[in-house]
Amino acid sequence: MLAQQVADHIRREASKVLVGQEEPFTHLLIALLSGGHVLLEGVPGTAKTLMAKTLALLVQADFKRIQFTPDLMPSDVLGTNVYDMNTSQFRLRRGPVFTQILLGDEINRAPAKTQSALLEAMEERQVTIEGERLPLETPFFVVATQNPVEYEGTYPLPEAQLDRFLFKVLVDYAPQEAEIEVLRRYHTGFDARHLEQVGLEARVTPETLERCRTETQGVGVEPGLLKYITDIAIESRRTPDLILGGSTRASISLLLAAKTWAAMQGHEFVVPDDIKFLVKPVYRHRIILRPEAEIEGLSPDSAVDRILSRVEVPR
Repeated sequence: MLAQQVADHIRREASKVLVGQEEPFTHLLIALLSGGHVLLEGVPGTAKTLMAKTLALLVQADFKRIQFTPDLMPSDVLGTNVYDMNTSQFRLRRGPVFTQILLGDEINRAPAKTQSALLEAMEERQVTIEGERLPLETPFFVVATQNPVEYEGTYPLPEAQLDRFLFKVLVDYAPQEAEIEVLRRYHTGFDARHLEQVGLEARVTPETLERCRTETQGVGVEPGLLKYITDIAIESRRTPDLILGGSTRASISLLLAAKTWAAMQGHEFVVPDDIKFLVKPVYRHRIILRPEAEIEGLSPDSAVDRILSRVEVPR
């Protein structure tokens, strides 16, 4: 399958740059091929930006980065019309959102008005500037990052915006062996600021990604697995651990991502393990724990584990 060939090539080339972050990068690739967006959460220095830059380079996509700050305005993201003295007319000065892969660094540092500027772009693949609707490029993929530790001067993302992300991916410290390999590479001359010197083979194009997306639509899903996906959602809504469970959009996201992951493995049908692999990144930002559950030390991921333990897996 084309999706398997593309995924294998991208992950193999990415290993020349990334060490110890194979699973987060795989989730990034699944989201890109599914047409979704990703929220990366991790402390500074865990290669979040490097993952996005590497992926953009390998798929030959236009890449832009926005550093979100408290004084960032919506026009800084979308763009604005400016008066041209030479032509005596207004012309559009496009913002960084007009790209194919957009990295929103520390997205929770911007106020809600600026965060919401991305909502239409993420959902509709278009922006509206002074009443004019402007389409965005294909693919349009948002990778947003946030720091889970530092909360001073931040604006938590509202549920409506969190729901626009296909995945919330946790980026943890790499194992010691991987960190030693990182140091060895830097010792021998590797520089993350000059990825073009690494010798990456960028053979995939945005057009190839579209063909992969078309291919994943043909991946089969048995009726029992459709019920399994909805059983997970229903159990999340009635569990005593949660105030808010998974929505219908969560079920749709889980289905589409599972089909993409199956195609990336060269499978023609989704199996239960494909769904289990993706439940946590799909659900962890869409559910809200009850205060008493948080006091008990329950996390979104452990709440998902409890939900899965109560849902029968189809044979």
